[in-house]
Amino acid sequence: MINLITVDSQNNLIVPKDGTVIPIIVGDGVGPDIWRASEPVLTKAAKLSGHKLEFVETLAGQAAFKACGQYLPDETLETLKKFRVTLKGPLATPVGGGMRSLNVGIRQALDLYACVRPIKWIPGVPSPVREPNKADMILFRENTEDVYAGIEWPAGSKEADELIAFLTGNLKAKVRPNSAMGVKPMSEFGSKRLIKMALEWALREKRPSLTLVHKGNIMKFTEGAFRKWGYELAAADYGDKTVPEESWDGQAGGRLVIKDRIADNMFMQSLLRPEEYSVLAMPNLNGDYLSDCLAAQIGGLGMAPGANIGDGLAVFEATHGTAPKYAGQDQVNPSSLILSGAFMLEYLGWKEASEKITKALGAVVSKKILTYDLARQVGVTPVKCSEFGQAVADHLE
Repeated sequence: MINLITVDSQNNLIVPKDGTVIPIIVGDGVGPDIWRASEPVLTKAAKLSGHKLEFVETLAGQAAFKACGQYLPDETLETLKKFRVTLKGPLATPVGGGMRSLNVGIRQALDLYACVRPIKWIPGVPSPVREPNKADMILFRENTEDVYAGIEWPAGSKEADELIAFLTGNLKAKVRPNSAMGVKPMSEFGSKRLIKMALEWALREKRPSLTLVHKGNIMKFTEGAFRKWGYELAAADYGDKTVPEESWDGQAGGRLVIKDRIADNMFMQSLLRPEEYSVLAMPNLNGDYLSDCLAAQIGGLGMAPGANIGDGLAVFEATHGTAPKYAGQDQVNPSSLILSGAFMLEYLGWKEASEKITKALGAVVSKKILTYDLARQVGVTPVKCSEFGQAVADHLE
């Protein structure tokens, strides 16, 4: 019998006590390499913590296209909805044309409105900054709106020209002829549900602050509204548990301090004073570049876990790309998928299993057992992707 994850009325996950089955989208490029290295780590950690964890392969990307002529089959989406929690490797996304991004397609089809990226350095991992241990944050990035909503038209198209004519004629806006056009929708509903998830996570984990990251000084009615809606939500629904930074006297008294920062300033702050920030909530584009900036501080995307989470549905994924030139070479770092799997286990309520993985990975790194991307930075002989995964599995306790 397949054990399915169910959801109660508050959208809290309920995992069957005798184990569960998780769909795995292996992914394109290096996806098969990193999955082979990750699967033994995840299943062993679960077993050592008293849980049974099984994976069932689900097709998307190039493997799906070869099998049925579709990159994202309807059957796959139904499987993800049925099982509720999924683990995913990298999927190829053409630049400038071709098929729509599969990653964005999955997020929108399942309404996974929050991209969640924990940022925490593992001691021993090479970093370009002197004190990577100061970056201990989790980012909540709105996933469905902003310029990533995909509402755009090419220069010279009928739609772009009609929009330009409307803007210049009816609203007296200044737009150069023959411009490519895009629309940036940001709603109160979409913004508040993202900020609500970040707020509740910060309160549950007893974090000191939540920072709204926006460009509201320029985009006053979109990103400025994101900031306004965030403060409104905190005051209306969490007023006894939060305090705005402008009213904060340095003694929060156990309350969550609500801050806001202009996006470009936050980029600088993340490098100069990362210890002052804990939980970040932001619109889509800001979250994209800021999450990668912070990942660089802890060793790069190869060391960065991630997830896309909605109400009762979640897809945990490697945050890096497919790296096709390394496909099949057993060379790349599988840590992003391993750590995303650990994040998934924590989400399922199996915190002990998640902590075992993080501890084991740290032990391996401290012994300078490193894949090529990290080994070359510290001058040691690299191990293979599969060897690294096996070393992590061997260090599980």
